[in-house]
Amino acid sequence: MEKQGIGFKIFSSRNTVEGLRLGQEAKIFTFLYFREDLVELYGFLTQKELELFEILNDISGVGPKTALELCSYGDLENLKREMEKEEFYQKGRGIGKKKGQKILLELTGQIKSLTKQGPRFDQALDALVSLGFSRQRAKQALSRVPEEIREPEQRVKQALKNLQ
Repeated sequence: MEKQGIGFKIFSSRNTVEGLRLGQEAKIFTFLYFREDLVELYGFLTQKELELFEILNDISGVGPKTALELCSYGDLENLKREMEKEEFYQKGRGIGKKKGQKILLELTGQIKSLTKQGPRFDQALDALVSLGFSRQRAKQALSRVPEEIREPEQRVKQALKNLQ
C-alpha cells in the first residue's frame, strides 16, 4: 500500500486479501506490532477480524503470524469448533496438539467473557486502550468491575479506579 508517497507492507489474512478488489478503495483496520528488533503492520477489512486477531495475539505463545493464520476462520466460535477437530492439526499450520489445547482453553475463556459482558465490555475496553493502557491490563481492570455496573462510561470510571 502507498499513501502520500510512503509505501507500507501490510500483512493480511486470507479473508482480507480475498475481500479486496483491484482498483477499488478500501478501509483497512490496522494493528502495529512492536518488538525490540521488529515492527510490522497488520491489516484487516473489518473491525471484527481485527478484534479476533488481537484476542489471538494476546494468547501467550501465539505470535502475530499464527494469529493472522487463525483469523481465516472468521470468528471465535468457528475457530474453536475447527480446533476441536483432529484434522485441524494435520494441515501443517505450525500448531501442535498441545499448543492447540492451550489456545482452545484461552478461547473458551474469551468466548465466555464476550457473551457475559457483551458489547458494553468492548466499548469500555476500547476506551481504556485509547487512553494508553495495554489491552491485557485494561481487561484485567474491567474484570474487577462489578457486573451491576453496565454503562460503558461507569465501567471505565470504575476500571480507572482499579488501575490506580
